[in-house]
Amino acid sequence: MSTASPDDEDLRLQAEVPENLDGARLDVACARLFDQYSRARLQSWIESGRLLLNDAPQTRTRHPVTVGDRLELEAEPEQSTVVEPQDLPIEVVHQDKAIVIVNKPAGLTVHPGAGQRASTLQNALLYHFPQTAAVPRAGIIHRLDKDTSGLLVIALNLKAHHALVDELARREFTREYDALVQGEFIAGGTVDEPIGRHPRERLKMAVVDNGRPAVTHYRVQERFPQHTHLRVQLDTGRTHQIRVHLAHLRRPIVGDFLYGGPMRGSGLPVLLRDKLKAFPRQALHARTLEVTHPTTRKRVGATVEPPADIAELLELLRAHASGALK
Repeated sequence: MSTASPDDEDLRLQAEVPENLDGARLDVACARLFDQYSRARLQSWIESGRLLLNDAPQTRTRHPVTVGDRLELEAEPEQSTVVEPQDLPIEVVHQDKAIVIVNKPAGLTVHPGAGQRASTLQNALLYHFPQTAAVPRAGIIHRLDKDTSGLLVIALNLKAHHALVDELARREFTREYDALVQGEFIAGGTVDEPIGRHPRERLKMAVVDNGRPAVTHYRVQERFPQHTHLRVQLDTGRTHQIRVHLAHLRRPIVGDFLYGGPMRGSGLPVLLRDKLKAFPRQALHARTLEVTHPTTRKRVGATVEPPADIAELLELLRAHASGALK
């Protein structure tokens, strides 16, 4: 889709906007035309001025493109790494010729990074679905944090990958999460606050004025003394979005030590208090995922209940709320 000069220290990629991308967002067009790179990486390059649109820098990822526009991207060379297939277990909840939907367990990293080159979901996908070697990031369209459990959709071929990337960019995925939070909510609501890198702590994201738009909807599923079980839906998919937005409301997710700090609450039964205090991850689970199938164009998806660790906490909270646990 794109051309590059191999003699350049940086990769200089060129492409022309085709008719089927007329009017698309710049980052969406780049994701289709330079599909050897992730959309997040392309967005970062656009915002840093590495992309020329008709020979002029364009840093707005949402800028619409027109058929015939010339794009020139100065891509940063990446360290050459090969992701090897590994025979790791995967729970598949839907599979056909174009996509699979998997239920990722807590503790499994989605794709390799600087600190982890193996034992990731991407390694497992390359083993169980060898055809994904021809698809960017082994067909991974979106991600979950390592310690968040739940559903992810995987593209098994390039056509499905392109369709799902575009659908995600149009915010047409349906994603619903279970979140167990510290503190009590009276009613549901929406958080519409921009998210960007934390100004002082580089490992954290935060609500910041110059961040990217982020919208999170939540509704109360169950109320407990000092805690609430929420159902959360995403309009956008920023890094750590649910965790950041709920912490912004001063209702951090149970077990989220990055954004929530030590467990709050007093007067809880010893068993419940100890379980909450020792919970080793954020109590967040991607329970429902629905997408438009890239081939049939029908909606397809799945729902999985929270895993045993979250379910056990919920049962203890219910027992406490009913007076059965003292």
